[in-house]
Amino acid sequence: MQQQSPMLRLWELGRDEHGGLIRAVFSAAAGVLGGMLPYYAAAQIMIALLQGGRGWSFYLGWCGIAAVGYLLRSCLYALALSLSHKATFAILKQIRERVLEKLPNMPLGTIVDTSSGKIKQIIVDQVESMETPLAHLLPEMTANLFGPVCILIYLFVLDWRMALLSLVSLPVGMLLMMPAMVGYGAKYEGSVKTTQAMNAAIVEYVGGIEVIKAFNQGKDSYAKFSDRVLANAAYFYHWMKSCQFPISLSKTVLPTTLITILPVGWLFYNAGSLRLEVFLTTIILSLGIAGPLLAAMNFVDSLARVGTIVGSVDEILNGEEQEHGEQAVTLDNRDIVLEHVSFGYHEDKEILHDISLNIPEGSLTAFVGPSGGGKSTIAKLIAGFWDVTCGRITMGGQDLKNIPLGQLYAQVAFVTQDNYLFDESIRDNIRMGRLTATDAEVESVARAAGCDGFIRRLEHGYDTVVGRGGTHLSGGERQRIAIARAMLKDAPIVIFDEATAYIDPENEAVIQKAVAKLIQGKTVVTIAHRLSTITDADHIVVIKDGRVDSCGTHKQLLKESPLYHSMWQAHIGAKDGDTGC
Repeated sequence: MQQQSPMLRLWELGRDEHGGLIRAVFSAAAGVLGGMLPYYAAAQIMIALLQGGRGWSFYLGWCGIAAVGYLLRSCLYALALSLSHKATFAILKQIRERVLEKLPNMPLGTIVDTSSGKIKQIIVDQVESMETPLAHLLPEMTANLFGPVCILIYLFVLDWRMALLSLVSLPVGMLLMMPAMVGYGAKYEGSVKTTQAMNAAIVEYVGGIEVIKAFNQGKDSYAKFSDRVLANAAYFYHWMKSCQFPISLSKTVLPTTLITILPVGWLFYNAGSLRLEVFLTTIILSLGIAGPLLAAMNFVDSLARVGTIVGSVDEILNGEEQEHGEQAVTLDNRDIVLEHVSFGYHEDKEILHDISLNIPEGSLTAFVGPSGGGKSTIAKLIAGFWDVTCGRITMGGQDLKNIPLGQLYAQVAFVTQDNYLFDESIRDNIRMGRLTATDAEVESVARAAGCDGFIRRLEHGYDTVVGRGGTHLSGGERQRIAIARAMLKDAPIVIFDEATAYIDPENEAVIQKAVAKLIQGKTVVTIAHRLSTITDADHIVVIKDGRVDSCGTHKQLLKESPLYHSMWQAHIGAKDGDTGC
């Protein structure tokens, strides 16, 4: 399938504002026609002077025409930019809205696994960089090309020989520029990549400065940082150096239309085959050909960027969507059933293989197993982060794909080991679990989650602003707030993915007791490496290499599952043969 032109795709993205952009182009083109009047007026004045002169009224009239042409050009050019910018900013708004409307329909796991910096760069920076191609390239480049074309048409009407002579320097100048233009798009793409690598190195260096200093790695880390910066500078230096001579030579040759018009035109005039007024008009008008073309060439960089920009935006707009029902469904219960589920984040790499599980309503089911086995992936599939690629998952008798995403998310409270806190107060961060919760309810759930004590010790208590991502709090404090937020949601299904990873043993015991009360009557799925925390689970599922290795209670698995038995021994530090029962 032939790839769509980036400019056509950009035009397609702005289809709702085509009228404004077209009016801008016509306004700019009309301004160009007005801008030709001073040249024509100058030619008429020179012809009159050489022919013996005219009255003051004649010269004043043509000066007035020139002034009117200049004013028309200025006013229409300003109008064109106003129209194009108004249309452009409307288009940018629509593109951002389309991207933001698209994101909730994409798999939540894809969004979570995508760098927030990358999404921000696309929505804010790269969409913003479309302003130049849309607001300037279309009206200005079109007008800059339209003007020389109109001049050439008029010159061909006057004398086709002089028209051809005025074009001689143009192909020569373009030919001289070709070495700089070859592979321009690929070179620009390379500049984007080297800039991204430099930005990543800067973020890594600044973000890890504490660790760098603590482990005395400043020299090596700074070397990596400086190497990326120097590599970025070197890339642009060598690129610009390779372009400097051909572009400078081209811009020197392009405007030299008179180098052929003056000598050859003089020969034609002496031979009697060229009238003086045509000769003079050609000289004056030819001076207006190269300038607009050089201005149009300034947009080459914008054209090269369009492909990269549109590609980034389309990466989201054309991304895979989760296709779920739109009408709310009735869930008979909160049983969760996985039937022959297989899944892979990429088509060529399957992570889960033929998983079949039954998680009854109101039960506590624990997933354990070696790291990378697929435990978190199963939990995220249950929560609707992705849709399964093979098999199906049901909740309350309904296929997850039949449940609207909003309804599905309302059924599940998901707590991971790395929860995000907003740069707001602790109270508001907990209240994100249920926006209608009162202050008393927020504080009550905070006490139940074991974080009321440390919150009240803070200077501003529940009104303490936690910083972006919760940077003003410790890892354990952030985790307890996240657990309180999930508990406040009061969803019928609760999933804990290593939820107590950052909590010290003393607070973990408090939280385990609180959680035991808060999850009564709920369907609970937990993932834990500390096997002592899930010995009372109704079902323990051992996952290894994307498959169910074994399933049962703690006691059953100690007897029947060699893998679970070895994991338990490693956990409690028991001697060989000691079951720890």
